[in-house]
Amino acid sequence: MKLPVRPMSLAIIIPVYNHGKQIGEVVRKARQLNFPIFVIDDGSTDTTSEVLKTLDGITVLRHSENQGKGAALLTGFKAAEAQGHDWAVSLDGDGQHQPEDAENLLQAVQNSERCLVIGRRQGMEENANVPWTSRSGRGFSNFWVWAAGGPLLADSQSGFRLYPLPEALHLDVQARRYQFEVEILVKARQQGLAVKEVPIRVVYQPKGVRVSHFQPWLDFRRNSVTFSVLIWKRIFRALRR
Repeated sequence: MKLPVRPMSLAIIIPVYNHGKQIGEVVRKARQLNFPIFVIDDGSTDTTSEVLKTLDGITVLRHSENQGKGAALLTGFKAAEAQGHDWAVSLDGDGQHQPEDAENLLQAVQNSERCLVIGRRQGMEENANVPWTSRSGRGFSNFWVWAAGGPLLADSQSGFRLYPLPEALHLDVQARRYQFEVEILVKARQQGLAVKEVPIRVVYQPKGVRVSHFQPWLDFRRNSVTFSVLIWKRIFRALRR
């Protein structure tokens, strides 16, 4: 599949950690978009590295140890920007996203507009394979992104996004794990970068097949710390006015 030609130089960024069983198919589908692909192996200890060696037409970047999804995204953003790309589509390496839905993200950009576009996952409430942590965590995240001064969104945790480069690299996001994806939404709105949402499909494999590295209580604590810092900074700025 070839997406419509647009006045942008775009790269596909796929952070991956221990998704050796899924990453091959994800890359094969993403290659149909005919954009450069950067896969960031964030210190995988399974077969991911071996699988990536068998795939042609991609750039593989590897962290010697796991640094977190945010760190992997930043590595991909920097590599894409260094090669002259000014947009990046990120999608997860676990197979939950349909790469061809990138067209929905691109169509949200009007003319020379610079914005961040979120793929709003559809049907999560009806899908029995969606874990409770994803359902409840999405609502929790949506509220606190808004409370921290970010946009009011329906799916602030979606990893399928269109990022404008170099803006995304200059938002001073501090988080380096999953929290990166919510902090950047707050920083984007604070710095006047528009954030949009468009619908996308999502595929959740049954429990036992699905590979997830989300740790409910640890990541809840990390999220709470991130949101607390953002909210206090928002209050401090308001008091200084």
